[in-house]
Amino acid sequence: MDFEVFAEGLGFPEGPVVLEDGSVIVVEIWHGRITRCWDGGRKEVVAVTGGGPNGGAIGADGALYICNFGEADWENGYQKSGAGECGRIERVDMATGKVDRLYTEWEGQPLGAPNDLVIDRSGGIWFTDIGRMYADSWTQSGLFYCTPDGSSIRRVFAKPVGKWGFGAVSYNGVGLSPDQSRVYVSDMRPSRVIGFALQAPGELAPGSGPHGAPDRVLATIPGEVALDSLAITQSGKICVGTLMNGGITVVDPVDGSFEFHSLPDERVTNIAFGGEDMRTAFITMSLSGQITRARWPEPGLKLNF
Repeated sequence: MDFEVFAEGLGFPEGPVVLEDGSVIVVEIWHGRITRCWDGGRKEVVAVTGGGPNGGAIGADGALYICNFGEADWENGYQKSGAGECGRIERVDMATGKVDRLYTEWEGQPLGAPNDLVIDRSGGIWFTDIGRMYADSWTQSGLFYCTPDGSSIRRVFAKPVGKWGFGAVSYNGVGLSPDQSRVYVSDMRPSRVIGFALQAPGELAPGSGPHGAPDRVLATIPGEVALDSLAITQSGKICVGTLMNGGITVVDPVDGSFEFHSLPDERVTNIAFGGEDMRTAFITMSLSGQITRARWPEPGLKLNF
């Protein structure tokens, strides 16, 4: 893939959000902060969150909503240990940098490590919690839905998906189909993309698979790879950051076919679309601390807010 460096010198950037003026907001996971980047190298710290900020999106109120997985030890771009403060969902005032914690728990249980989020037309927030890694265990991952005012949160799904319906899950990326009738999740360690049908905002339609899950996984990516965060194109294809064999994997949710765009970084974590025709892809090459910019084959989906 042909690309150019849009910004560099970042501390493991993730969660790109493209703004109307062409600037891009990213989290710097290693520095616990939110940074805005402009073409030409200018950078400005928007807010300091602490912990490990990850996925982000602009809400209906113009604020930036953030998944923060809390404290963790890192090694080569991977969470080595989840010891320390657990994760949360945060609201960042873009003008003042004020950070408010909206959710730190659900039904009396602490959130583990919130990872990625997407905001639907109603303003509700879908987010994944990848779980916390400890020396001899990994807490349960799940798909959650919450309101942006801090009043309601629930875990929507946390079971394995597939023919047999057992095993561990590690939900990472999340996105909505163009018509918002489905929510997509990347299951990181099995390297699978899953689609859940929706019957209402924040509500999954019943499925006939194990645990009431969908009947099939949309795609399983072979090889020594792991799937990270994702974005959707206008045609509905799912573009997923791909780790280890770094690049972007593009999955067709209709037939499960996929193609791969290679990039020279083992931790390609995320992609976001912008530009007048929505064909400018901003990709986080996190281990090298860069945001790269590439011309994408088709337009990306414009987000709700």
